[in-house]
Amino acid sequence: MLGTLFNIVLFIAVAWFLYKRLAPAKGIRNISTTELKSELKNKDKQFIDVRTPNEFRTNHIREFKNIPLNDLQKKASELSKEKEVFVICQSGMRSSNASRLLKKMGFEKITNVKGGMSAWR
Repeated sequence: MLGTLFNIVLFIAVAWFLYKRLAPAKGIRNISTTELKSELKNKDKQFIDVRTPNEFRTNHIREFKNIPLNDLQKKASELSKEKEVFVICQSGMRSSNASRLLKKMGFEKITNVKGGMSAWR
């Protein structure tokens, strides 16, 4: 009985942890790379690529500025909190984490590019 109860509590804790890590954060918009193409023309928006400098050099979208995820907290002051920020990485995981971090730092308009550069054509 006690073992079963422990397993249930453990399962709930793991499920909650996974939900919090993987569920889209409130206030963060998610778009596809196809939707991104029409946004790139807008000069009132900011585009950041949170991959490593080496990944960025290998392949990137011209309108994006490279701010690696590890540097984002200290370089976020280079971004305007007034303008929408579009975030991309290789697959969408780091950009999702970066989007959450920007949200915690007070950015209001954040858009994560689902699928990242792997989905870009």
